[in-house]
Amino acid sequence: WNTTFFGPTKIAASLRAIAARFDRTIQDNAEKIIEKYTPMMQAIVDEYRPRLEGKRALLFVGGLRPRHTIGAYEDLGLEIVGTGYEFAHNDDYERTYEEMARGTLIFDDASEIELEKWAREYKVDLVGSGIKEKYVFQKAGIPFRQMHSWD
Repeated sequence: WNTTFFGPTKIAASLRAIAARFDRTIQDNAEKIIEKYTPMMQAIVDEYRPRLEGKRALLFVGGLRPRHTIGAYEDLGLEIVGTGYEFAHNDDYERTYEEMARGTLIFDDASEIELEKWAREYKVDLVGSGIKEKYVFQKAGIPFRQMHSWD
């Protein structure tokens, strides 16, 4: 099963998937937790989604992060137009395909030149990546979210 704790939609789904492996008491308690925190998370979504709805993002964050963070971006109204890994295995890609819209660009070990080309080609509004790519996109004037360390 694929659990992630990034974004309200995926958090609720993950809590339900975990609770489903236990008895009814645990399942009911999971629902109580979801019910308790949904209004808080919804308030944040309501604040930011109007400004982000329909914006396009490109994610290249290595490890398992692309597929784990996609839902959080989507909760805020962003469309993920491309994502990729630097060090991934076939099962990483298989699980990522399940999270992506049909026709989304999925790539492996892209260079900064390729990333900048795709960002321009797909007219992205935001790039989420690591420190190596940060300055490429800052120089290109494309908003950037550094996703490895939160500087």
